[in-house]
Amino acid sequence: MLIQLNGSAVFGVDAHLITIEVNVDQGIGYHLVGLPDNAIKESNYRIAAALQNIGYKLPGKKITINMAPADLRKEGSAYDLPIALGILTASKQIEAPTIGDYIIMGEIALDGAIRPIKGALPIAIQALKDGFKGFILPQENAAEAAIVKGIAVYGITHLKEVMDFFEGKQSLTPLTIDARKLFAQQDKFDALDFADVKGQETIKRCMEIAASGGHNIILIGPPGAGKTMLAKRLPSILPPMTLGEALETTKIHSVLGRVKERGLVHQRPFRSPHHTISDVALVGGGTYPQPGEISLAHNGVLFLDELPEFKRSVLEVMRQPLEDREVTISRAKFTVTYPSSFMLVASMNPSPSGYFNRGTTTPVETQRYLSKISGPLLDRIDLHIEVEPVPFEDLAKKPLGEASQPIRERVTKARQIQADRFKDFKSIHYNAQMTPKQLRTYCELEAPAKALIKTAMDKLGLSARAYDRILKVARTIADLAQATNLQTDHIAEAIQYRSLDREGWMG
Repeated sequence: MLIQLNGSAVFGVDAHLITIEVNVDQGIGYHLVGLPDNAIKESNYRIAAALQNIGYKLPGKKITINMAPADLRKEGSAYDLPIALGILTASKQIEAPTIGDYIIMGEIALDGAIRPIKGALPIAIQALKDGFKGFILPQENAAEAAIVKGIAVYGITHLKEVMDFFEGKQSLTPLTIDARKLFAQQDKFDALDFADVKGQETIKRCMEIAASGGHNIILIGPPGAGKTMLAKRLPSILPPMTLGEALETTKIHSVLGRVKERGLVHQRPFRSPHHTISDVALVGGGTYPQPGEISLAHNGVLFLDELPEFKRSVLEVMRQPLEDREVTISRAKFTVTYPSSFMLVASMNPSPSGYFNRGTTTPVETQRYLSKISGPLLDRIDLHIEVEPVPFEDLAKKPLGEASQPIRERVTKARQIQADRFKDFKSIHYNAQMTPKQLRTYCELEAPAKALIKTAMDKLGLSARAYDRILKVARTIADLAQATNLQTDHIAEAIQYRSLDREGWMG
C-alpha cells in the first residue's frame, strides 16, 4: 500500500516542501531513497525500537521510502515522525485518512517520545503558504511555530498521541499565540545599564551616536579602560525591535534550534565570538550551510574583542556582509543567503604591550600590530574612539552615570527622523546605510563647514576615505540635535571620531 505525507527541509532561512512516499509490498527489505543523510538513514533503528516499545512493529515486508524531490539533499533526524507514521499507515496498523493535510516533523526517541527539531518557524511559514491544514511538531517547538497566524500548530510529546489523533481516539488542541501581545511584553535591560559606567562621558556620547545612526565603531584603549563594559551595554540604548525585526531574527535563530520557550526573540542580539573563531563559524557555511555569528547578530550587535587577535582571513570575509548586509554562501549545487544587518563593535589595544605611551613595544612592532586590521575593513568602521582609563578619584567619588533609558529615548527619536527621511528607499533605514547619492542630498555643507573639513584633512592627515564617514556621522549628530542642516559644530565633533585615520596611527 502506498501512502503520501509531508515534511519540510530548511535551506538558508526558507523552508521547502518534502513529500514522503511510503510503500509497503510483498518481499523483504528496507529501502530509503531521495538523497537522505546518515541521520535519516539511521531512522529505521530508532523507529523500530520506538514501535516495539509502544506495542507496534515494523512490518516484515519490503518497505520503500522516497523523499521527493529526490535531487534535493535532506538532513537531520526530524523526519523520524513522518516516516514512522507513513510505515504504520501503509502497513495498515493505523487508519489515517487525513494524514496528507498536515506537515509533520519530529525526532523519535526509543521509547516513542518526540524530541525537538530545528527550523520550526520557517517551516510553519511555508506550510501556511502551501495551504496545509496544520503543522504537527514537538511540544518544545510549538511556541515559535504558533507565531504564524492562519495555520493550526499542534505540539506533541509522544508518537502515540499523533497516532490516536489521526485515528480519532484523541483530540489535540492547537496552540495559539498573539505575537503582537507577546512582543509588547519585552524584557527591560535591567542587568546591564549605562548607569554603571562612571566617567567616560565622551565614550558614552560616541556610543549614543553609533546607536542613533547604526554606525560601526571601534574602541582603542589599554586593558581595564572599560571597552568591554561599554560594548556590552550598547544593546540597552538601541531602539526597541519592531515586530518585523523580531520575526526576522527569530527565523535565523530557529534554523539553528536556538529559540527559547517563549517563541520569539524580542531583544536585539549581542554576539561576542572568541578571537579563535573560524571564518565558517563567523559568516556561516559548512557541508550543510548554517548561519554564522554575523547572521545570529542580525538586527543587533556583533562585538569583536581584541580585534587584531582575530585571524586576518576571518576579518576579511566580513567585508562583503558589512557592505551588503547579507551573506551569500555558494556551493556547486545550491546557493543560500542569510541576512546579516548588524552593528559592528570592535575593541583593541593601541599596541602589543596594551598601552598608548609606555611599555617595551617599538614603533615597528606597534605598526605591525595595527596593520593586522586592513584598510578596506577599517573603511567600513565609521567611528574610532580612544578610551583612556578612568582615574581612581573619579571611580571612588563620581556618582552613577546617566541611565540607559533616557539615552535610548534620544536614540529612538533620532532613528525616527531617519526612518522618515529614507521612507522612499527600500534598502536604506538609517544614516550608516547612505550611498554617495544620499550623502549629496542630505549632507550638503555650507562654506564654513567645508573649510573646516578641508583643514582637518590637511592638518590631521585624514585619509580620503574618512570624508564620507565624517559626513554620515555628522548627519547623525545633527539628527540627535534635531537640526535640519549640518552645522560646523556637527562636523567638528564627527572629525574627532576618526583616530585611526590620522597620520602616525595606521600609516
